[in-house]
Amino acid sequence: MTDMTPVPMPRRPRVLALANQKGGVGKTTTAINLGTALAAIGEKVLIVDLDPQGNASTGLGVDRRSRKSSTYDVLCGDVGLGQAMQETAVPGLFLAPSTLDLLGVELEIAASKDRAHRLKNAIDELVYDQRCAGLTYVLIDCPPSLSLITINAMTASDAVLVPLQCEFFALEGLSQLLKTVEQVRAGLNPRLIIQGVVLTMYDPRNNLSGQVMADVREFLGDKVYETVIPRNVRVSEAPSYGKPALLYDLRCSGSQAYLKLASEVIRRERALRAAA
Repeated sequence: MTDMTPVPMPRRPRVLALANQKGGVGKTTTAINLGTALAAIGEKVLIVDLDPQGNASTGLGVDRRSRKSSTYDVLCGDVGLGQAMQETAVPGLFLAPSTLDLLGVELEIAASKDRAHRLKNAIDELVYDQRCAGLTYVLIDCPPSLSLITINAMTASDAVLVPLQCEFFALEGLSQLLKTVEQVRAGLNPRLIIQGVVLTMYDPRNNLSGQVMADVREFLGDKVYETVIPRNVRVSEAPSYGKPALLYDLRCSGSQAYLKLASEVIRRERALRAAA
């Protein structure tokens, strides 16, 4: 007798886009180290490098010559995301690398009807790829612009995580990012939310850092994570060695902060699932 028990659908990984159109706010550093911290506590994580500069790929020790397939190929529809995925030195952490070809991807796909859904379609197909079995998180490292690439990331994502530097102009441009999130939610991805805002490069010796932190918390309330990422030399040094800070120096204050951030992200995710 044939067993008619329905086969459960594979679970889609939770997708978070790390986005801020300002450069130098710690998006890539946060993607690398949050991904490493999540992997360290048992999650299976894929970082999707969507920045043509490829800093997330370099920071995870993936040499440019070894990037056989990249996110450019994925967005162009030439390969699946699972084919572009590579192992890193961190158990449980994988990378879909970037190349400079991404600079031209918008011209390649601009005329396509599904141009804003290219990455979403690629992530949806991951659940059928055995190489990606058990994948729980996808972190998308966005370029420092509100371009079609970033729109692809937001359309594919469940939530946006916003790194925000503790500097004078921190809130400048944030309103435009929030407006873009609203536009994507209205027209392309109704489930998209702001998962949280993480304050980066905090210097307790600098009065301005404290004032910026207070202003951001007043403006955004509980959207701001409790965890604050300090300005830390060891975190800044780590990418030049092709390592996440957590591998380079686990005991430094920056690494410890990213471990706390990972725990906080998971707590928020659990609360969101419970409320759904």
